Amino acid sequence: MRLFRRHRDRQTRRAARPVEEVDLDSLLALVADTLGYTCAFASDGGTLTLSGPRRLAVRLAGLRAEARRRSREDWPVIVSEYLSHVLATAGEPFDACDLAQARPLLRTRLHLDDDLGAARVVGRHLTADLVEVLTVGYGEAARPVRPEELGCWPISAAKALEAAVGNARRDERPSVTEADLGGVTVKRLSGTTASVAAHLRHLDACLPVPADGALVALPGSTTMLVHPVEGIGVVRAIERLRLFAQREYDLRADALSPQVYWWHDGRLTLIRADLVSQDGQTRLVVAPPQEFARVLAALAVRPEPGDSGS
Repeated sequence: MRLFRRHRDRQTRRAARPVEEVDLDSLLALVADTLGYTCAFASDGGTLTLSGPRRLAVRLAGLRAEARRRSREDWPVIVSEYLSHVLATAGEPFDACDLAQARPLLRTRLHLDDDLGAARVVGRHLTADLVEVLTVGYGEAARPVRPEELGCWPISAAKALEAAVGNARRDERPSVTEADLGGVTVKRLSGTTASVAAHLRHLDACLPVPADGALVALPGSTTMLVHPVEGIGVVRAIERLRLFAQREYDLRADALSPQVYWWHDGRLTLIRADLVSQDGQTRLVVAPPQEFARVLAALAVRPEPGDSGS
């Protein structure tokens, strides 16, 4: 009987864990100690219990996935940031690593790429300068989702972002008003949340969008200005939108971007327009992307809307 039991124990003995996981666990224990905590790992390595000033259970699936994607030289920073983040968010009334809890709280918020710096967030570029960032939480307290949290979910980043956009659209339909910018008529979409730009992906549900798309300005996180691309008058619209967006950007606490963009075929493209001072005067220098330049060339020979011709 004893020989049979020893044989059975050898068959069921847990396989040795990969050396990478063991090394990551050692690093986790070291960082936890520097933060004033002792730690105990679950037998399957899926969670870590921190004991110290408070007692916390830390999910590790996302952290392990992130570590596999990064070089070992990055591990100390990743582990330190993640454990510090867990401690900083311990008072949240939800577990961001649990998709069932997090899903209804997912939203998106636009940020300038330069403003994000080295922050580790989950998002996607809408343009070279604008990033749609995945957030979780309630209202103004919503904060970016970290890759280690997303890594605990059974869905991809793309699916999570789509769920967030869907949540934002269900939450609030932005109000649409008309404004005059020095002779140029624009539609102003306003909301009470920072997710108003989520409606950009479904702009035609808010107002008519012509085949050539629309100009869009995003001076703040709760405001979007739109002008249809229908005639060569769009050149003046770029100027008026750019100047207005710059003024708003300079004044707003939730400033986003002073630039003008082109929304067309489900894509947002920057229309570079720089304010240049020369000989005491300020002028706008526009450098449209090639595709938009072709649209402008076609508009130049097209009758203006409402023009019945001679």
